[in-house]
Amino acid sequence: MTDHPVHSAPVLGIDIGGSGIKGAPVDLTTGELAQKRLRIPTPEKSTPKNVAKVVGEIVEHFIDTIGTDGPIGVTIPAVVTHGQTRSAANIDKSWIDAEAEKIFEDHLGRDIYLVNDADAAGVAEVHYGAAKDHPGLVLLTTLGTGIGSALVYRGVLIPNTEFGHLEIDGHDAESRAASSVKDKEGLSYTEWAKRLQRYYERVEALLWPDLIVVGGGVSKDADKFLSKISVHAELVPAKLLNTAGIVGAAWLAADRQQHPDLLK
Repeated sequence: MTDHPVHSAPVLGIDIGGSGIKGAPVDLTTGELAQKRLRIPTPEKSTPKNVAKVVGEIVEHFIDTIGTDGPIGVTIPAVVTHGQTRSAANIDKSWIDAEAEKIFEDHLGRDIYLVNDADAAGVAEVHYGAAKDHPGLVLLTTLGTGIGSALVYRGVLIPNTEFGHLEIDGHDAESRAASSVKDKEGLSYTEWAKRLQRYYERVEALLWPDLIVVGGGVSKDADKFLSKISVHAELVPAKLLNTAGIVGAAWLAADRQQHPDLLK
């Protein structure tokens, strides 16, 4: 297992979503927010430069707590490879193949670590939440507008998995099993659980994780559907809920300072 990165001051984590951008300083010793989070609506035209301006407002709001030179972790609903955003889910299509990390760094004048939102949530759950100190292979899935995924082995993130887009029975998995589809089609938890059963048994056949953590807003209702799903792995609800992205982004930003990206 990896230790918590050494960082005395709280580290700012910022979680960019389709409707809101949320941020707060994180105490990396405990994984708890050091101050109440600030939420600002995502700009209607959510281009990298417009979003960077809002991120700048959040940084300024917490400057007394985080200082002027600490790293900042930022999540984005996109695949991120070496600072470039390769896709765009629920944000402007101009993010595709953008040098996004550099855009943020140029605007803010400080070190930024940009990470996929599900990856950040997975890291948070492994270090502070439902998978804390787990010695094996952990799969986190976020059930929301789509299905996000994060794969962590012995505390180390394997980034940018897109297991929500597996083709299952001729369909993109998230188009059948995301919680937004449950709401849109008016499915009962029992009906939805049948779709989740098919999804998780397929994912398990490919990955064989030791633990599956189910996140996303619907995880607060886990008692209504998790027991209806039968897989070999232990299946548990996420613990950090709406702070997971912020916490994971902060952890990864501090970790990046100690372990730079040698391919960037």
